[in-house]
Amino acid sequence: MPTREELALVVRTTISDVLGTEVEEVQEHTSLLTDYGIDSLELMEIGSRLERALALRIAVEDLTGAEDVGRAIDLLALRLLDHRTAATR
Repeated sequence: MPTREELALVVRTTISDVLGTEVEEVQEHTSLLTDYGIDSLELMEIGSRLERALALRIAVEDLTGAEDVGRAIDLLALRLLDHRTAATR
């Protein structure tokens, strides 16, 4: 399982690739809706890329419910932990 820092880099890189920004511009406090006006297609593309990168199914609610990038990272970290725990049972 990646560390939180490694996960944050994957998430921030994925977001910057989809939005066409620099990774450094996407910070933990960044709100994709407020700061970038992200639309549903861009959000789904980010989700799809993260699913492939993390080998994890991500619910739409997980993506839309996160207020900022930091909360999305925390939520994905929990999902990865839950996924790993379920796989070892």
